[in-house]
Amino acid sequence: MPDTFFLLICVIVLATAFDFINGFHDTANAIATSVSTRVLSPRAAVVMAAVLNMVGALSGTAVAKTVGSGLIETASVTQITVISALLAAIIWDIITWYFGLPTSSSHAILSSLVGAAIATAGTEVIIQKGVYKIFLGLIFSPLVGLALGFLLMLFLVWAFRRSAPSLVTRVFNRLQIVSAAYMAFSHGNNDAQKTMGIITMALVSYYGLSDFHVPFWVIVLCAVAMALGTAAGGWRIIKTLGVRLVHLKPINGFAAEASAATVIEVASSIGLPLSTTHIISSTIMGVGASKRLSAVRWGVGGNIIMAWVLTLPMCGVLAWAICKAIQLFV
Repeated sequence: MPDTFFLLICVIVLATAFDFINGFHDTANAIATSVSTRVLSPRAAVVMAAVLNMVGALSGTAVAKTVGSGLIETASVTQITVISALLAAIIWDIITWYFGLPTSSSHAILSSLVGAAIATAGTEVIIQKGVYKIFLGLIFSPLVGLALGFLLMLFLVWAFRRSAPSLVTRVFNRLQIVSAAYMAFSHGNNDAQKTMGIITMALVSYYGLSDFHVPFWVIVLCAVAMALGTAAGGWRIIKTLGVRLVHLKPINGFAAEASAATVIEVASSIGLPLSTTHIISSTIMGVGASKRLSAVRWGVGGNIIMAWVLTLPMCGVLAWAICKAIQLFV
């Protein structure tokens, strides 16, 4: 059996790698719309997203506590459990990034944790109330995003109905920079905290702690890793979200980003981990549908939804299999 401290180091390294991959996998969440509308150049958008992802990651730990102590019984978790979950989520993120599918890193890591925990100690270690809370949020939040994007776009069209198109474009060229910054901040706030929760879970297991508290060095590590991943960019997914899903103008991009960031920030404030990928994808579709249903390329949207649906079982089964395989050799 490998030394437990060595396994803890492996968890921290893998969690940092997952956070980095999450950053470049989900870069599109923050900048796809502002790049596709040409409000920001790709370079400027990535730099802004990286900085604000890090600022957002430093802004709280409510989501980290939910992920680290509200999903599975921490006392039953081993380092092998966490390593298996991280490996499964990383593998899934790389596969879906390669094919340009904006799947959910949140779905990937949370379902992987459940699968690995079941492989470690059976279904009794799952905190059912926490699972219901988290997964209901993950499932229904895209519907909220779709509706909010649709309604905000209708309101903006009504509010600027007598304005010249050139004026609308000038106004929202500037406002979309603000909404993109808001989106990048909210992405860092919610997504980086999931990795904080996982590292802290491993620390609690290693030291046998009774109190779940996220150390400051973990917060900084996750914030920096996500910022560096965001700076690396995720251009395949940016193309899917910003170009292939629906044709966007600056006013559309503002409505999609502002709606998505608001949903994510509300969830972060109450400690609810969401899929930022799902939220921004759904608000983009809602904004597009407000013009006419045919404005959304529903075939592309259908492929995205299929990837969402597959993520939960695939990652759970993959993590279970990895955990069982590791147990055979250690």
